[in-house]
Amino acid sequence: MTLATKNGLPLHTRMLIAFVIGITLGLIANFFFSGSGIVENIIGWVTEPVGKLFINTLKMLVVPLVFSALLLGVVEIGDPKSLGRIGGKTLIYILVVTGIAVSIGLTLVNLIKPGVGISKELGMSLISEGSVKATEIAGKSEGAELGQLLLNLIPSNPVAAAANGDLLALMVVALLFGIAAAVIRSDATRSFVHATQGLYEICMKLIAWVIELAPYAVACLLFTLTAKLGADVLKQLFWFVLTVIAALSIHMFVVFPILLKFVGGVSPLWFFKQAEPAMLTAFSTSSSSASLPTTLRVVEESLNVPRRVGRFVCTLGATANMNGTALFEGVTVLFLAQFFGVDLSMTQQITVLFVCILGGIGAAGVPGGSLPVIVMILAMFQIPPEGIGLILGVDRLLDMCRTTVNVTGDLVGSVLIGKNEPQEAAEPV
Repeated sequence: MTLATKNGLPLHTRMLIAFVIGITLGLIANFFFSGSGIVENIIGWVTEPVGKLFINTLKMLVVPLVFSALLLGVVEIGDPKSLGRIGGKTLIYILVVTGIAVSIGLTLVNLIKPGVGISKELGMSLISEGSVKATEIAGKSEGAELGQLLLNLIPSNPVAAAANGDLLALMVVALLFGIAAAVIRSDATRSFVHATQGLYEICMKLIAWVIELAPYAVACLLFTLTAKLGADVLKQLFWFVLTVIAALSIHMFVVFPILLKFVGGVSPLWFFKQAEPAMLTAFSTSSSSASLPTTLRVVEESLNVPRRVGRFVCTLGATANMNGTALFEGVTVLFLAQFFGVDLSMTQQITVLFVCILGGIGAAGVPGGSLPVIVMILAMFQIPPEGIGLILGVDRLLDMCRTTVNVTGDLVGSVLIGKNEPQEAAEPV
């Protein structure tokens, strides 16, 4: 089975068509019928509920999928030396590529200086509009301290961690269970692994059913966003939006193709064609976690990555490999520093780079998950944290863009890391 349907257009083509239709109709609704009761009813009763239902269904599968995919990936790698090799490659890939992403963002924000041109009156107006949400985000940032993030890696209650959507903690539990299952190799652990394999296959079947509805959900999600947002808020923060999108585009369409061509030995055009369903899902949901089911399906069925490598890298990457998020955090911190007139030295900007790399690893893989981390970084450099309200109006759009880069980075990493790994998976324990 492939991502193309047996009859009619392939899934990725239908998703692309839905993508264009949703944005076009949303812009028309915003431009010609802004404030209309008809549009509000369509959003309130049709497009928003359909979009949320789709995302909730994907999120429903995330916890069992993360646990089963990562555990099976570790078990199938089997040999602790192989696990260490693949894990080491994954860590190096995350740190290097995320560092490149943040460097691109910091370079562009220093060249374009998007925070310099915004009038104080307009800026304070935008901050005032987002003051309530900014206060909530600032509160959440208390739990985003790096020390606390490290402590939270080992959950005292794995069930509670799963219920709260703490994917990093859940991944640590899955890694430990997988390592232990690979080492013990008893009849009991063999039965446990087989049951986990059954759970994984059930998740993948449910995903196959849900993903057929993706084109309709994509159209609804994008209609809701563009009908509400329109173009006005983009005009107000044009240079900031331009800086972020330009940096993300360079990383996506320059850095990734270079890595694919010269390290992975594959055609970038072929890669992007195969990765299109996962990229469109990431863009429409703004969530690496919600996109994980589609990402795993693409990496296993379309990119020819060894199954154990794809499961390990993509599952881990859904929370730990946040190239786009780290880039956005760096750009936002320097943008707000420019707006408030805080002059950051080169040493301080290098510190921002390293903190953003770590913050990208610790940011939640859900919409807006990077905002508490940004508030934490702002506080480190005495930049008023309420400034986060300045960018809340465009954060959803930029979240869609950076999530697409995050998910694409997971797929690129899977291709690179799986290049010299054998296709034949070892028998589970």
